[in-house]
Amino acid sequence: MIMVIGGAHQGKHEYAKEMYSDIEWIDGKKCKEQEIFKCEGIYGFHEYIAGRMREGADLDGFPERLYVKNPDIVIVTNEIGYGIVPADAFQREYRETTGRICTKLAARAEEVHRVICGIGTRIK
Repeated sequence: MIMVIGGAHQGKHEYAKEMYSDIEWIDGKKCKEQEIFKCEGIYGFHEYIAGRMREGADLDGFPERLYVKNPDIVIVTNEIGYGIVPADAFQREYRETTGRICTKLAARAEEVHRVICGIGTRIK
């Protein structure tokens, strides 16, 4: 598993496509549950989590299932835990859930890259 993280509009997807040019990508906004367990790479992973939460999905154990079923996936996701804590209850829960899931996945990932202003740095 490889993770590429960073703030919104920092060039993560472009960086990942350049680094891992031989894989097919799916969009986290449009991804169905079954697809994530079979895809090579997903961008907008944070959007996938938001969508599953809106559907009322139980995400307990999701990081472990993803790692077991698709250990070679490349995940591109926004870091959403910075800044002002949202007033909206869903947004707070989404932010916390995404952070917990990404923390668990990063712990198991073979590599983690952080992208700022289009410049990627391997941090793990």
